[in-house]
Order: sequence, then structure tokens, then C-alpha cells
Amino acid sequence: MERKPNQINFASPNLQFFSEDQLEEIHLKTLELLECVGVLIDKPEAVDLLKGAGAYVREDRVRIPSWLVEEAIRTAPPRIVLANREGERDLFLEKNQPYFGLGSDLPYTIDHETGERRDSQKEDVVNASMVAEQLENIDFMMSMAIAKDTPEKISDIHQFEAMMLNTTMPIVTTAHNEENLRRIIELSEILRGGEQALKENPYFACYAEPISPLRHAPEGTSKLLACSEKSIPILYTPAVMGGAASPVTLAGSVVIANAELLSGLVIHQLKNKGAPFIYGGAATIMDMKTTVASYGAPELHMNSVVLTQLSQKYELPMFSTGGCTDSCVLDNQASIEATYSLFVAGLSGANLIHDVGYIDSGLTQSLTSMVINNETIAMVKRFIRGYEVNSETVPLDLIADVGPGGEFLTEEHTAKFFKEAHWTPELLSRDNHNIWQDKGAKTMKERAERVVTNILSQDENPAALKGKKREKIKSYMQELEKMTRDSCE
Repeated sequence: MERKPNQINFASPNLQFFSEDQLEEIHLKTLELLECVGVLIDKPEAVDLLKGAGAYVREDRVRIPSWLVEEAIRTAPPRIVLANREGERDLFLEKNQPYFGLGSDLPYTIDHETGERRDSQKEDVVNASMVAEQLENIDFMMSMAIAKDTPEKISDIHQFEAMMLNTTMPIVTTAHNEENLRRIIELSEILRGGEQALKENPYFACYAEPISPLRHAPEGTSKLLACSEKSIPILYTPAVMGGAASPVTLAGSVVIANAELLSGLVIHQLKNKGAPFIYGGAATIMDMKTTVASYGAPELHMNSVVLTQLSQKYELPMFSTGGCTDSCVLDNQASIEATYSLFVAGLSGANLIHDVGYIDSGLTQSLTSMVINNETIAMVKRFIRGYEVNSETVPLDLIADVGPGGEFLTEEHTAKFFKEAHWTPELLSRDNHNIWQDKGAKTMKERAERVVTNILSQDENPAALKGKKREKIKSYMQELEKMTRDSCE
């Protein structure tokens, strides 16, 4: 199959904090930690796999020899391709190829019509899917909202169905447990046309977590093993808080996160060598004044750069963070934190950059924020595309013909290349004051709200899944609802 060309020919970003020697030191300290301290594992199958492979086991504490870690790094695939709903190979997770997407499972939503913060519902997942689908620079889908108005036991499956039916983009999904993950896999097999077709052309990746510090709990480990068995890409994502669940120092937090990632990778590869594993996570701080796990802290995004460097050292795809804020409203703070985090993540060369549209320290979703950040991502993509130097971009003959004191506005070269050379905003305003007033003197927030309104007021979602596959998925969900009701009676 011919490889789909990238939307943008990205230049190699070079935002780095650590030298190769410093990265190697972090790696060696991680190996020492895993071999001498080890990790807690509450899943007997994972303990048995490690013990059988040569790890040192005492009850649920497992110490992992460095050679086992190195072997797991060697067998994990260096690149992963996610397909869209139509089966087209869409996201190429490889070095210095960034993609941007939403986050998941927020308990609150800013109601687009009232502007009020309220509990999230399944319809909010539908709305987020519809808006994201029509934003050019959103590349993958996560649920944003928790479907609180559905049965809690299967709310995660409802969220997946809402995304599946309303956007064509590849999906990163959560799952409450292994049973629900396997249900989500079944839904994806209906869409893709069978188990082998899904394996060959994965449509979604699963998000799961260890528990910091250094514990692999049953819920996350079960999903790790199930994804490995089925060759479903998994993001096994530490959520480290410096000063709480890791040392307060940045390097200490990175080592804890790396140890959790690499020990998870060993379990994953022992289950099924070559199964797709996505490295990365969030190593932020606990704010000592508020106890909040900060989404806007510079330390979070500094650590994400270092984790990206480690992912590239290990030749593993990277899951990172950007487009989020600790602010409870869309204000100057939200703009500052979302913008700089997107630039840092893009320049680092991470692959899946998530949490676009998060506000309120990861508690609340805002469709308006998503639209604003879509414009920021466009700037980021232009910025990291960089320069091209050749006879067309440096037209010496033309410069000579125009000569000192001349002008280039009327030259054919300008007409030919200005759209490629200059980024043109769609949402940002470059009007002078009089024209801006004539257009209604709208703020950036008001312009973004209008975009959301226009999308959600369409008579029909152009990305809605139709036909027999939709009918099969709806039938599956109806049967699942019935089984859930019966089990509760």
C-alpha cells in the first residue's frame, strides 16, 4: 500500500533539554531502580510472566533485570500507524511527526448555549466529535466528556459509540476495565470487518495507567495485557505528581515515570512480542499551595520534552500533552498556558499530543477552547515546518531584475508562492480597527463561539456513520443495555 503523504512536510524539531549523555544517565538510573527496588504488581498473570522470564519476585514486589528491559525495548515496534474509521492509514506515529487531539473523561462541560459549567453527558461527546471533525488541525479523537447520563457500568462504551458514530478520525479511548475494553474491541471489529482486519489496520488505541509511584494495579495491567494479546495499540501512561507521587525534583519525576513505562513495556512484550506500545505520559507537579495537579505548570511540559527525548532514544511512539490550562474560564491565563504548551509539545517532536480544549486543571471541557486551539495548532505547524532553501525560495534572478528600490507585489513569483510561504489565519483578526468595528468588533472568544454554533446547528452531521454498520453497532449497544439492566435487577 502506498504511504499517505503527510499534510505538512515537518522539519525536524530540536527542542531538547538533555544531552545524549544525560539521557543515558536517566536510562541507567531507571535500570538501577527497576533492578534494585522494583515495582508492585497486583496482577498474578503479569507476575508469572515476569518470574518465568527471569525477574526476581518476592510476593507482589518484582525486580526486573536490565537485560529484560533492553529486550522489551528491542522487540517493541518503532512506529505505529492508526487508521481512520474508513480504514485509511491516517496517523503515522514515527519520529518528529506530531498530531494533535482532544482529551477524555471530563466530569464537567461548559454548556455552549448557556455558558454555564454543568455535569457532562453523552451528547457532549457527540458534540465534541462533530466539532473536532470539522477542525482542520485536530487529528485524533478522545471523548472529552464523561457520559454521566448513561449507566455508569458501561458509560465508557457509550462514549466510544458516540465517537465512532460521529467522527471519522482515529480514536484514543479509555475503558473502565478489561471486560469493557473487550466490548470496545468487539465494536471495532464490527466496524472493521473482523478481528484480523482490526489487527492489521487498528482504528483505536487504548489509554491505561499504572499508579504512581511504581505500582501496576489490576485495572491498568489487565488492559495492558488484553491490548498486547489482541495487538491493539496501548498508551500506558504514568500520571506522576512531583512532590506527591514522585520526588519533587524534575529529574526524579522523570525517572519514576520512565520506570513505570519501561516495566509496563516488559510485561506487555512478554505477553506478545512485537505488540504495539506507545510511550509517554504526564509528569507534572502538585502545586504546594492548592494541591492541584497542574496542567499549566512549565515543569509538566519540560518533563514532556525529556520523555519525548527518551521515547526517541528507545524508538517508541510518544504520547504528550498540550492545549490545556488550569484556568477555570477562557481568559488570558488560558490563552498563555494552552499556546505555550502546544508550541513546546510540537517542537519536541512528540506524536500524539492530547488534551486540546481542557480547562479547569483537567476537569472541564470547552468546545470554544478547542476551536481557539485549532488555530494555535495551525500556527505551530507552520512554525515547525521551518524553511526551505532552494532557487525558488531564494530567487536571486528575480531579486536582480527587481533591483534596489523595486517592489515584489506585482511579480508572478509572489502570486505563485504567497499561499505556501505565508500562513493565513482563519480565526485570528488582522483587520485594522475600523474594519474590525465594521465587522461587529467581535473578540476572539466570540468568533470561536460562532464557529461552534455553526457546526452544531447543521441539519445533519456530515461525518455520521450510516448504513448497515451503524445498524449493527446500534443493535450491539441495545443488547448491551439490556444485559446491563438485567444484571442490576
